[in-house]
Amino acid sequence: MLFSKLLPREGNFFEMFNHHADRIVESVQALSQLVANYNDEDLRHKYGQAVDSAEAAADLITIEVNRSVHQTFITPIDREQIHALINSMDDVADLVQDAAETMDLYDIRHMTPEITRLTDLAVKCCERVREAVRLLDKVADQSVAEAALKTCAEIDQLENDADRVLRAAMSKLFREEPDVRELIKLKAVYEQLETITDKCETVANHIEGIILENA
Repeated sequence: MLFSKLLPREGNFFEMFNHHADRIVESVQALSQLVANYNDEDLRHKYGQAVDSAEAAADLITIEVNRSVHQTFITPIDREQIHALINSMDDVADLVQDAAETMDLYDIRHMTPEITRLTDLAVKCCERVREAVRLLDKVADQSVAEAALKTCAEIDQLENDADRVLRAAMSKLFREEPDVRELIKLKAVYEQLETITDKCETVANHIEGIILENA
């Protein structure tokens, strides 16, 4: 199958993937700013809105991709691969929004070093997802395919790093946090942030499958 051409009028799936990946990075960078400025209520609200806006834009792209799949006679890659990729990407945007909402709904008192570290890893994972997605329409070139697979491997490593941070964070939390309610709230936030990296790994797995089947 050709990676570079679609039927006229139907737009470009790879361009839509790229736009969606941009929205993912926008949302997670806004989340990072929310965490960094958590003590400033106005900035927290500002960046929370930025997360919501990026997620809403990502939803619209997901809808357009799924619509285009049904209206396009010849797709550049398998239809199931398109569905799996865009829906897993949308899950990442949803999880970023969920993390921001959880912090607000649970009225977290303060940001911990573990929240900052997990957020940083989520940002790096999402940025790598964008890098890999941008290479998809060129993976017929072996060197590009290898670069994309390398980026996917980096996502896997970042997810492993997040797993280790989560385990250490949980251990510290149960040993040192005397307030049970605060413990429960922080545990939920830690797990939510780590799940972002899990879903990025799922996206990477889909990208790897596309590359191996179509490169």
